[in-house]
Amino acid sequence: MKSTLDQIKDIKNHGYTLDFSTVFNNAFENYKKIALYAGLILLVFSILFGIIGSILLAVIFGVEKLNNPAFFSIKPTQLSSLQLFYYIAGTVLFSAILSPFGAGFLKMAYCADRDQEFNVSTIFTYYKSKKFLQIFLATAIISLFSVSVSTFFEMQNLNLAGLVVSLMTSYFTFLMIPLIVFGDLKAIDAITSSFILIAKQPIVLLGLMITIVVALIIGFMALFIGILFTVPLSYSMTYAIYYAIFKNDKEDPIDSIGQSDLE
Repeated sequence: MKSTLDQIKDIKNHGYTLDFSTVFNNAFENYKKIALYAGLILLVFSILFGIIGSILLAVIFGVEKLNNPAFFSIKPTQLSSLQLFYYIAGTVLFSAILSPFGAGFLKMAYCADRDQEFNVSTIFTYYKSKKFLQIFLATAIISLFSVSVSTFFEMQNLNLAGLVVSLMTSYFTFLMIPLIVFGDLKAIDAITSSFILIAKQPIVLLGLMITIVVALIIGFMALFIGILFTVPLSYSMTYAIYYAIFKNDKEDPIDSIGQSDLE
């Protein structure tokens, strides 16, 4: 079987086909298997991460500023150089540290697709995996670029431009993590390969991403907590898209005996 990089070279030269309805149906079937379990995990850990995030903000900016409602509307130009550095560095580090947690939901989607057992520990699979470093580095690189560019545009009073750059960066790199997790690519290869793959089918993939955004909006409207049970759809969709592109990449159960699955 061709390596992931070899398959991507073929795709770069010849492209690939992607059927919207097939991918959506596969994603939704996968989502139904993980929605409740993943939603409950997100509920618990969103509270935990919220507490941790609040503590970090209080340490960096002070409790008094944090209690001020106007704090969250502060612009980068209102921060000192040191606070701005802490803001960018903290955002990048926080995103990078959490990225293996998100990758764990892809592992959960993988297990659900193969009717394999999964539990809470599945979410932490990649914190103890040899792929942790690549997931961390890839996320740190993209987060640093996105946050730095967005902050620069905000300081120039070009908030819309910063938002567009952030959204485009997120869109063209959303296959980065599955390329590391399932394709065994290094961080830089995963980033560049994600751009290549998405550029070959931008319209279909954008349509699939829009369905996720719509689902998240509906979840947000459902007393906000509903969003925690629609977020898993994004992982199921990402998983379904990856395996729709690499149609021959699913392992035969016999061939996988004795191998460390996805680790």
